[in-house]
Amino acid sequence: MRPLTEHDIRTSFVNCSKGEARRLDLPRDLADQPWEHLDFLGWRDPGAPERAYLVAERDDRLVGIVLRATSGGSRGFTSRSMCSLCLTTHPGGGVALMTARRTGEPGRQGDSVGQYLCTDLACSLYARGRKQATGGGVVAVEESLTPEEKAARTRANLHSFLDKVTG
Repeated sequence: MRPLTEHDIRTSFVNCSKGEARRLDLPRDLADQPWEHLDFLGWRDPGAPERAYLVAERDDRLVGIVLRATSGGSRGFTSRSMCSLCLTTHPGGGVALMTARRTGEPGRQGDSVGQYLCTDLACSLYARGRKQATGGGVVAVEESLTPEEKAARTRANLHSFLDKVTG
């Protein structure tokens, strides 16, 4: 992914108003992102933990979406969940259901779509083996795919989710 500016990010959002996009909190470490290893920029709002944001390149343009994370209580380390983008398995609260309001008339009618995502939105790093799920009971699933193939799968899953939000 190419490095993004504040202007790039704020003008990319498709499922919120321009005012909301101007007011959202950007990642404080924007300049330090590992851009060459990212398929999308994702972050949680430190002031509102149930809010998250995702910006990706799609069809030669940036698409940003506002997400709401479920606030169900933390599950014990005995349960594990899988992210639907990168297919990383996490213990406890490492995966959350995140919903995005759809664009256009469906969104105005209150329609949304959801996916189970890594709570830290670091899917690109998990897919490339640059970050590992941690915690009790983590069982790594052995795959024969290369990191490049896992990243391509993550992008395909991401594009499918974006298509549901914008379609």
